[in-house]
Amino acid sequence: MVKRSKGIRSKSRQILKKKPRDRGIKSITRSLQQFEEGESVNIVIDPAVHKGMPHIRFHGHTGKIEGKQGDSYCVGINDGKKHKVLVIKPDHLRRVQ
Repeated sequence: MVKRSKGIRSKSRQILKKKPRDRGIKSITRSLQQFEEGESVNIVIDPAVHKGMPHIRFHGHTGKIEGKQGDSYCVGINDGKKHKVLVIKPDHLRRVQ
């Protein structure tokens, strides 16, 4: 038997699937959006952009901007009782309405 692959994007077929109308060239405004420190953001992974993509387990989480690291943002979230800081590109972040 062949050993099953357990890579970083395993079990993500449905989560990282786009709707047919959303496919194609991404909007440049998503990459250029700016966030202030302390602002709340949702983590919504864009599967077309591979750079700065957080792990699939953090898709749908809400966190706060804690700082900036290059072009990316440091987003603090609570994973159970543990506080974690993720470094994410702005393509995968959306403001909380």
